[in-house]
Amino acid sequence: MKFTCFKAYDIRGKLGTELNEEIAYKIGRAYGQIYQPKTIVVGCDVRLTSESLKQATINGLNDAGVNVLDLGLVGTEEVYFGAFHLDVQGGIEITASHNPMDYNGMKLVRENARPIGAESGLKEIQTLAESGNFDEVQNKGTTKFYNILPEYIEHLLTYIDPAKIRPMKLVMNAGNGAAGHVVDALETKFKALNIPVEFIKIHNDPDGNFPNGIPNPILVENRAATANAVIEHNADAGIAWDGDFDRCFLFDEKGQFIEGYYIVGLLAQAFLLKQSGEKIVHDPRLTWNTFDIINQYNGIAIQSKSGHSFIKEMMREHNAIYGGEMSAHHYFRDFSYCDSGMIPWLLAISVMSETQQSLSSLVENMIEKFPCSGEINFKVENTQVTIQKIMDHFTNQNPSIDTTDGISLDFGAWRLNVRASNTEPLLRLNIESQSAQNPKSMEEYVQVLTEIIQ
Repeated sequence: MKFTCFKAYDIRGKLGTELNEEIAYKIGRAYGQIYQPKTIVVGCDVRLTSESLKQATINGLNDAGVNVLDLGLVGTEEVYFGAFHLDVQGGIEITASHNPMDYNGMKLVRENARPIGAESGLKEIQTLAESGNFDEVQNKGTTKFYNILPEYIEHLLTYIDPAKIRPMKLVMNAGNGAAGHVVDALETKFKALNIPVEFIKIHNDPDGNFPNGIPNPILVENRAATANAVIEHNADAGIAWDGDFDRCFLFDEKGQFIEGYYIVGLLAQAFLLKQSGEKIVHDPRLTWNTFDIINQYNGIAIQSKSGHSFIKEMMREHNAIYGGEMSAHHYFRDFSYCDSGMIPWLLAISVMSETQQSLSSLVENMIEKFPCSGEINFKVENTQVTIQKIMDHFTNQNPSIDTTDGISLDFGAWRLNVRASNTEPLLRLNIESQSAQNPKSMEEYVQVLTEIIQ
């Protein structure tokens, strides 16, 4: 039987047909048989089916002879943290992140939270799970509950200097996802350490029915709750997370959403303020602002293909301190090169405190200097044919071409990146310009590209 829930980076599928307890059991069993770890950590998000899929996965692992530390309801990064912090050899998080209600999935890692993707073991797991050719083991594994939260919170606090944080008010929107318990724990810790930050919590209770919509702040219609709360409470910033909180999204004190691209610049600045000369990994979709910041603060920029497995590999290879994608994934060397949705906002309030600047003033120069379109998605029949059409259209303008990920065309005053989605039948377009030498508006560029694509 073919399993269609295996994707490029993880496992995601429609409940019942593509993913159910039987399939989850087989995936756990296959993971255990292929890697033969002594112990791994397993956790799940708040979705209504996550707990039962977690139990099925654990049963499969136990039957393969693997001991499991059950972390309970946690975000993806708590599984990552457990996988590199504890004496274990891997981890699995049951989550469908920001997918619709009728989906679920899994994110799998090996020792030190190294990702398992299509190129690094996921296909082997799929083949064995589909065949069901499992070895019988003498000694089945055991399962015990483990509370990772206290150690994880301690680790998060290493990214800030509590004494330097200035008084501020923050809106926290967990979107009824898995972030709420971490927000609560950090609030308690901040009080104990006298860090003068007031938390205004909205949609904080975990609820798999998602009464306020699927937590996915990248969708424009999902931003109003956070933006309005920032304005209503006169807060210094707003933070919103997706379901498994491995991505966080920031809003300034005016309630304006800040594109993930400029947060990459802000976090690069945060690290380079502390230690210049460090390496920063970035994706090729939008780059100019990142280069500008890295040059300004004496860092070294390294470009990687988009996608967490590529970024993590590139960071390991170059020992980079930080890696950022405009899609709001942020990766940290001290977090075993994994992505975290909690570390970015801690670093942001740290920079706000140290520079004595508001969040809007920290990013407004970036936005003004390098305006961008944000990612625009197009449904097309054939992504490769459409990309070629774009190439042909601009060939007489002699742009410089980069093929790290999709196609990037640089015209000096403006540039574009267009690439096929790894997960959906979509073409993703990003455009940026240099305002100082550009008479054209961003809308004009978007219109030209839209006409070519459609």
